Amino acid sequence: MSVAEEEDCVFCAIVRGEAQAWRVLETDGALAFFDRQPVCAYHTLVVPKRHRRDLLDADASDLEAVIAAVRAVCELYRERLGLQDFQVICSSGAAAQQDVFHLHFHVIPRAPGDGKDLAFDFAPDVPERFDALLERVREDPHSDLVGR
Repeated sequence: MSVAEEEDCVFCAIVRGEAQAWRVLETDGALAFFDRQPVCAYHTLVVPKRHRRDLLDADASDLEAVIAAVRAVCELYRERLGLQDFQVICSSGAAAQQDVFHLHFHVIPRAPGDGKDLAFDFAPDVPERFDALLERVREDPHSDLVGR
């Protein structure tokens, strides 16, 4: 990570208090705030306070802090608002549709019939190849597994 990358990061600016955000919860290692482009009320982003580009750039302490904050946000919404169901999403990398390159998790409250369901296309040929896929993981942990 470069200093310029961190300085240009909108989430880092929010953490530093230099950009406006509607802060929901803050811990020593993480910050939760409303998403500026929400899919529903209480759509919240949770980020590590240290700039980490994505899941693979984060260390264990970053991930622990963020996941603990994700859970705390869900508990807060359950206790204060009676919300029970949440979708937690993290995209890691451009091909995975990450659009802000600072690790973040979306906490999206869900309700029956809210129209926010995600649709994934089932790849029917993949399960028949599970043995071969697993063998590749065991043989070469640095191989490119996507789409194979």
